[in-house]
Amino acid sequence: MGSTFFGLNIAYTGLTAANAALNTTGNNIANVETEGYSRQTVTQQASDALRTYTTYGCAGSGVDTISIDRNRDAFYDFKYWNNNNKVGEYEEKQYYMQQIEDLFSDDKTIEGFTTIFNEMYSALAEVQKNAGDATTKSQFIGFANNLAYYFNTVSENLMNMQLDINAEIKNKVDEINSYAREIASLNQQINVIELTGTTANELRDQRDLLIDKLSLVTNVEVRETPIYDVNNGRDTGAKRYVVQIAGGQMLVDTGEYYELECVARASYEANNQSDALGLFDIKWKNGNDFYMSSNLIGGQLQGLIAMRDGNNAEQFHGVVSSIERNQTTGKNEVAVDVTADYLKDLNKCTLSDDGGVMQIGNQEFYYDTFKVIYNDAGEITQYIFEISDDLAKNSYQPNSSRIGKDVEIGASIDYQGVPYYQQQLNEWVRTFAEAFNRILTQEGSVDGYGNDADVLFVANEATDITQRKFLDSRNKVAGTPISSTDDTYYYLTASNFAVSKEMLEDSELFATHTGKGTGQEAYDVIDDLNDLRTNKDVMSFRGCNAGDFLQCILSDISLNASSANSFYASYQNIEAVIDTQRLSISGVDTDEESLNLVQFQHAYNLASQMIQVLTEVYDRLILQTGV
Repeated sequence: MGSTFFGLNIAYTGLTAANAALNTTGNNIANVETEGYSRQTVTQQASDALRTYTTYGCAGSGVDTISIDRNRDAFYDFKYWNNNNKVGEYEEKQYYMQQIEDLFSDDKTIEGFTTIFNEMYSALAEVQKNAGDATTKSQFIGFANNLAYYFNTVSENLMNMQLDINAEIKNKVDEINSYAREIASLNQQINVIELTGTTANELRDQRDLLIDKLSLVTNVEVRETPIYDVNNGRDTGAKRYVVQIAGGQMLVDTGEYYELECVARASYEANNQSDALGLFDIKWKNGNDFYMSSNLIGGQLQGLIAMRDGNNAEQFHGVVSSIERNQTTGKNEVAVDVTADYLKDLNKCTLSDDGGVMQIGNQEFYYDTFKVIYNDAGEITQYIFEISDDLAKNSYQPNSSRIGKDVEIGASIDYQGVPYYQQQLNEWVRTFAEAFNRILTQEGSVDGYGNDADVLFVANEATDITQRKFLDSRNKVAGTPISSTDDTYYYLTASNFAVSKEMLEDSELFATHTGKGTGQEAYDVIDDLNDLRTNKDVMSFRGCNAGDFLQCILSDISLNASSANSFYASYQNIEAVIDTQRLSISGVDTDEESLNLVQFQHAYNLASQMIQVLTEVYDRLILQTGV
């Protein structure tokens, strides 16, 4: 049977249980505005009953306070993290697509392509009215220079944007590393505490908050499993907590964490001809690849990589057909057959003009230059890459075992990012400049001095003040290699697109007619140049005429911007719903806590009154009862 003071002990357990509930309620109220805090509740159960060996059997012995637990549902956490990485991805895409949209604006406040292009052709119409007037020709050349400057400016702004994105990628990598260190540290602290049998609620809240933030940067997968003592067959109380990112790549394993680093590409490692210098590749510090082209990276990092490297999945790829040593240079040459339409036209080529890295099968090789081979239809069927013999780049050379292997240069990023729009700019200026120069220098065309006509559009050299003029691509001969170092329009890009300095200084060098005896007032060449504006047989860009460039580009930009806006808004709405569901379980409701405060206060008061009553009983029993 219970002792004389059995009832007092029961009252004491009620008092301590109510006190724990009051303290927990106070903690909840104090943290109502604390980010990441999960509402806590006291778990209680009736104490084991005591056998009294009487007719009524057992007597209750009070209440046990088992634990103070977080109100948290892992299901909603996982839903939140999976959705949050989509919010981060489309947040970045929306932001940078808006910037690209602004770059190509053409309205009353900003003169864009259509305005500048139309002004140039209006000036050409004035030349047609008075072909022998040096002033009208000078005005036209000035407007042509404005067109070149427009492309230079847009290309430069895109390159600066790429550098900004590149810097932000570095910041996100540093952010991931910081989260990894903090999570690993928290894992160790949590295990130290929970080995004693208690639950580290506040530390677990801090860790979940870090996962919330990490899920915005990249895709996150979390797994927590108990650690068992196999020898003694018991649960130690510790947990193995694993965090994987970017499609299953290990970031944290309990107390260990793995760091990422950004490695700048050398000039000869650029993926695209118009890429900014020093773009980062992300790698694990232990030397493993990060798989930057994966669609499973997720989050802001996925959006940034798509914007910085997105090439519309139009990377270079083909199959090795032969590997031979060039007897003149002594270097190995790898011939690669191509079939993709965008690889059959050198004006669409995005390969770096400073060498690059090619993946042949599972091996990487650096190349210095490349050549292309045309067929009778004027299409490229084969690229020939000159493999570098620099031992610092290639410690070994490709051999015949590589024949038949797939070749890739760069990564396939299925998004229209900065490289895609740079390629569109390059393709237009190459196609237009080639067609324009071809008309200007057609057979019999003469300048104002009666000399053979010269080209208008050229490329500024990167290292000096000279300009490069180009060979007409009609001169290509089927089966004859054309090198990337030759004077082809491949060298012309939106960033170096320019007007001949000689013509800027002397407009009489601009040809308006053919035939040396026809006089300066003839303008048959001007007629042909006017036809270039709308005749798709003379110049075609994506199936449209020369003047429809902006419409083609804006159709891409509008689609991508609209898609990014829609998805961002949609995932934000989903996030709000999930967060509301999550907060309904883990959030602190001040009204609910107020009711709990009253409830637990009453329980505490009742337990105190019980002790008071029992005090009086014991006083009567001990002090006032006796012989």
